[in-house]
Amino acid sequence: MFYEINKGRVTLRIKAQPNASRSEFCELYGDEAIKIRIKAPAVEGAANKELVKFLSKSFKVPKSEIVLQSGQTSKIKIIAFPLTEKFSQWVATYKDS
Repeated sequence: MFYEINKGRVTLRIKAQPNASRSEFCELYGDEAIKIRIKAPAVEGAANKELVKFLSKSFKVPKSEIVLQSGQTSKIKIIAFPLTEKFSQWVATYKDS
């Protein structure tokens, strides 16, 4: 599973693809990650900053609450943030599709 919910926090495993035309969720990357296209290039942390901004907007989480646990310089990243209603809705619709 590409996400885990534990004690009110979400841990999300992401396969980041920088330099896309826009930031968006894509398909599952195997069973262990979700692919997210990021519009920023992978230069000087720009893609990581854009990823945090994208997740913040998508799940209504303050940017300061999003923690990059691992994968600072890797395409596979593990990110943690507080569980929100918006994330719960997204997971429910994602499972249905």
